[in-house]
Amino acid sequence: MSSLLNESDLCHENAVVWLENPDELDYVRQALDKTPRRRGKPRYERDGRMIGYTELDAHAEADPDSGLQLRRVFFLLPHDRDSNPDGPYHEGAPGEAVDPRTIEPRRVGDKTPRSQRGPAAIATTSK
Repeated sequence: MSSLLNESDLCHENAVVWLENPDELDYVRQALDKTPRRRGKPRYERDGRMIGYTELDAHAEADPDSGLQLRRVFFLLPHDRDSNPDGPYHEGAPGEAVDPRTIEPRRVGDKTPRSQRGPAAIATTSK
């Protein structure tokens, strides 16, 4: 999923767990993953690395068909700006990228000039 998550998808979040310091990153990608548990580090099956994840409260109900919970996972891929500053996201950012400083439980992260760095972001911050 993209950064266009609905806050209704996040209503049972009670904590964000960071595996890396988010202050060191311009952006993280966020997605909803299906996991078997409400808490603890979920399995990660993408390229790149997991930066963080959310934990759910005791009232979060599993999907009746799969028995799985929907939880947000924050991650970066090998070609993202932190690992490849001159790569494809030297300017701009992927669609699901948000500023990690704006992430809180039950709140979708925001795109900021820092996360969306590039000519358009620089133009809007200099006005």
